[in-house]
Amino acid sequence: MEKVTTKKLALYSGRTHPELAASVAAHLDIQPGHANIVQFANTELKCRFGESVRGNDVFILQSHYGIDGRSVNDSIMEQLIMCDAAYRASAKRITAVCPFYGYARQDRKADGREPITARLVADMFKAAGVKRMISIDLHAGQIQGFFDGPVDHLTAMPVLEAYLRENVTAPVIVSPDAGRIKVAERMAQHLGDCGADLAFCYKRRPKGTTNVAEATEVIGEVAGRLCVLTDDMIDTAGTITSAADLLLSRGATGVWAMATHGVLSGPAIDRLKNSAIERVVLTDTLPLPPDKQIPQIEVLSIAPLIAEALSAVFDDTSVSEIFHGENLA
Repeated sequence: MEKVTTKKLALYSGRTHPELAASVAAHLDIQPGHANIVQFANTELKCRFGESVRGNDVFILQSHYGIDGRSVNDSIMEQLIMCDAAYRASAKRITAVCPFYGYARQDRKADGREPITARLVADMFKAAGVKRMISIDLHAGQIQGFFDGPVDHLTAMPVLEAYLRENVTAPVIVSPDAGRIKVAERMAQHLGDCGADLAFCYKRRPKGTTNVAEATEVIGEVAGRLCVLTDDMIDTAGTITSAADLLLSRGATGVWAMATHGVLSGPAIDRLKNSAIERVVLTDTLPLPPDKQIPQIEVLSIAPLIAEALSAVFDDTSVSEIFHGENLA
């Protein structure tokens, strides 16, 4: 007897950002599955999928972020539990989709007796039965090598560049520190037909401090130009607002900020409100709670890009071709 097997794509979401998963599912023309997550009185979690996932290509989407009284750690653990449930329910392949990867900034030992927590997170997903990972604009590219399996590293650059093409002419793309200069340079090259130029700020981070950075000098010509600061994330907004003040002191006519991930921790919203930054453009890799929705912030949808990547993984076609190979750096 001959039997033809058919693959089936199943998409599930944790509680951190179900709106993003619903949007991705809509672009894939499917319905997201029911994870049925239950939280017990002692805050332990249980997951029971509402549908059979046996033999399915299962994608479990969760951004690692604290919201609604839950922490980043809760978000990661919830996704791990869902992955374990899919593994024990005989899913054919489990892909962890982490638009924002938690602990990405702890990718090396910067001092003695420190952990490399980005590697620890990758190891936990491997132990939970995950065969493949997908993330967007990792803070450090080497995190791709921490997971023992394929990692598809997506980038929001096409979404951000399309926005700039529609809204500005001849901007100066500015990296807020030397570490992001290659990304800013690539964006400036792509927007070269719009008259874009490149600059970067020199940033000093006092030793032994966290979430403290000072922009001290600008390399590049910014006088009389609109400057667009670009980074992978805006966390406490100290780096971005400090760089904006510096650019304006050097004669910039205005400053915008663009980032893939709007973490917006602690004093970030107050800093952005009181800063000279005219517009803050983010993607929806992370949810934006009502208390953080201020007039300067504009959110772009990353769902079509994620959906295209998931479709490529499911169909066993190239993900890097979506980005012309420029997502690997």
